[in-house]
Amino acid sequence: MSEPIADGRKIRRRGLIRFFLKKNDGATAVEFALVALPFFAIVFAIIETALIFWTTQALENSVSDASRRIYTGQFQQQSDGRSSAELAEAFRDDICSGIVALFDCDGALAIDIRAFPDFPNATLEPPVKDGNFDASDFGYEATGPDDIVVVRAALAYPVLLAIMNPSQINLNNRRRLVMATAAFRNEPFPN
Repeated sequence: MSEPIADGRKIRRRGLIRFFLKKNDGATAVEFALVALPFFAIVFAIIETALIFWTTQALENSVSDASRRIYTGQFQQQSDGRSSAELAEAFRDDICSGIVALFDCDGALAIDIRAFPDFPNATLEPPVKDGNFDASDFGYEATGPDDIVVVRAALAYPVLLAIMNPSQINLNNRRRLVMATAAFRNEPFPN
């Protein structure tokens, strides 16, 4: 007698399995739940990477444009009687005028302008100490005609989500060092 009862249970189980296999009311929700996390991780990684590239490119373009004023001597001729700190601030304002709403330009951007006698001796250390951005060596050095000049602008850019690419963070406190550099020989402008 136990055999018909066991057979009935097997039939009911098979019927129940078939019932759930035929039903697909929640299949879309389950498939979305399985795909959503990797999809949004990739989307946010693309957005974060694009923001970093955009910030770097905007900083490079702005440093290049502002450096042109040093290259031609216009900046030096308009700097009568100002201290090095005031000149660095004025140059930073020139750079910030070309950057719109990508980062806090007034508070985050550090400027370094140096003159060198020749290119082979023009080596500069990156502004990173113990994983932190350190602009204590940055400053403004007056440049003259035919000087070799290296202009650096650097900032610690916050990384919001580094889900797919943790190497985007190269500083402590979830930040990335973004730098722009211009190296050139000044024109022989009049003093």
